[in-house]
Amino acid sequence: MKILTKAISIATIVLFTLSLLSITACGWKPSEKDIQALEETRAAALAAEKTQEEKKAERMDLEKQVNAKKAELQKLEADKEKVKKHVEQQ
Repeated sequence: MKILTKAISIATIVLFTLSLLSITACGWKPSEKDIQALEETRAAALAAEKTQEEKKAERMDLEKQVNAKKAELQKLEADKEKVKKHVEQQ
């Protein structure tokens, strides 16, 4: 008896949910204002993605420049040490 009651309750809930979905799904259409807001949001999202990609590329370029400067600094420090040792030897 419990199983039958439970099955009827579940079936009732499912039918109620489906009927609500069918009523609300067909009755709503977006207004021009909603469509325009969606298009503006989409355009803003695309612009933000483009800016993000540009900033990522800029960051990678700057990181390459920093690494190049670090390598140059290490080379110059090594040259400085060589010169310093050479001066001390003379």
